[in-house]
Amino acid sequence: MDNELLKKIVTAVKKELTNKPSVEIEASGRHIHLSRQAIDELFGAGYQLTKVKELSQPDQYVCQERLTIVGPKGSLENVVILGPERSESQVEISLTDARLIGVSAPLRESGDISGTPGIILLGNGHVLSLDKGLIIARRHIHMTETDATRWGLMNKEIVQVKVMSERPIVFDDVLVRVSPDYSTFMHIDYDEANACGHFAGLKGIIIKKSDASD
Repeated sequence: MDNELLKKIVTAVKKELTNKPSVEIEASGRHIHLSRQAIDELFGAGYQLTKVKELSQPDQYVCQERLTIVGPKGSLENVVILGPERSESQVEISLTDARLIGVSAPLRESGDISGTPGIILLGNGHVLSLDKGLIIARRHIHMTETDATRWGLMNKEIVQVKVMSERPIVFDDVLVRVSPDYSTFMHIDYDEANACGHFAGLKGIIIKKSDASD
């Protein structure tokens, strides 16, 4: 992005963000969460995933190990695994990814995998067929309790977020997830990131539904 244009965007963002609830927006690429059973089947009993990078959410991290996601029409290689292990495996892809490999993935909140389709994972010379867990993650905001109280927001509330970029856009149907275990960040997938011209440090203004209808 041109430096002068970036300066203009930053200046405009600072002006509009004054005294308004805002959130940094992170783009989340395709990734995989594995259960203990899945790790054992793919890498061997008792194997411990190798942490290489901390994420913005406390205790969440990128692992060194990679897997291939296989669908009827193609595959997605070198897909990152995120730790720590979960009670159930979950595979998060974008709508573009789903069309590329020929699968139909529902839009779901992370962790809500009941009734979702399965998918095949390849890695370390092993094949794992999951019977559920394939989703397109619903856009959402991880939020601390302090920020939720300060901004008058509740867990599971639905808001809009006005993105302050070269390609400004208002994301609707954004789920707020409040927990003492979170840091405040909004997460979108790469399809959404491309639509809004995402860049590192991009911020958006949180708009309550009641304010949007005024």
